[in-house]
Amino acid sequence: MVVAIGITALVYGAVALIVKMDDVGLRLAANPPTSRLGEGLVKAMPIVMKVLSTVGIAAMLWVGGHILLVGINDLGWPVIYDFVHHWEVLAAEAAGGFVGWLVNTLASAVLGLVAGAIAVAIMHVIPRKKKVAAH
Repeated sequence: MVVAIGITALVYGAVALIVKMDDVGLRLAANPPTSRLGEGLVKAMPIVMKVLSTVGIAAMLWVGGHILLVGINDLGWPVIYDFVHHWEVLAAEAAGGFVGWLVNTLASAVLGLVAGAIAVAIMHVIPRKKKVAAH
């Protein structure tokens, strides 16, 4: 419980710092002794946000794909899970545990990407109601 609370506080604290980084940068930029640091923080924010969005997309594909991988297995269709697990074990035996983990992670991300692509394709096929213009 203590670990869960600590990790939650750490994650939300990091998010709060990221969200407020440009505000802190503006405040620091207004004072001569810290102006260069503040300007650097403000200029860094677009880069930080681009990196975070890319990392976030990869993480969501990985996590979502892994949830699907395990869930499909738990629902009684172990074909995909067994396939991935087989290659994970072979990779771990050949090159170590990290490589085995990497195989599972990449397979989960690919599964997440495929499931996401299918969802997007379906959403583009389903007809939508047209918005009625207000008079």
